Amino acid sequence: MESSSGSQLGKNSKTSDGRETKEVNSTAQNFVHFTEEEEDIVFRMHRLVGNRWELIAGRIPGRTAEEVEKFWAIKHQAT
Repeated sequence: MESSSGSQLGKNSKTSDGRETKEVNSTAQNFVHFTEEEEDIVFRMHRLVGNRWELIAGRIPGRTAEEVEKFWAIKHQAT
């Protein structure tokens, strides 16, 4: 039984000098991990203020607006 390449996180390829490298698909490479509490804050704040990523990030210590926006985009891409 063959597995589809779309379900793999990455694939192996060889460089010109014969070394193997692992390529990671863009979704896995760009995913930002948030705790359950951080996710809850993002969802609740987004419901209140919309796409104001800087305002939302200001409520989560150590998170940037770019991280929050990337998290939101990836979470909503799958749904």
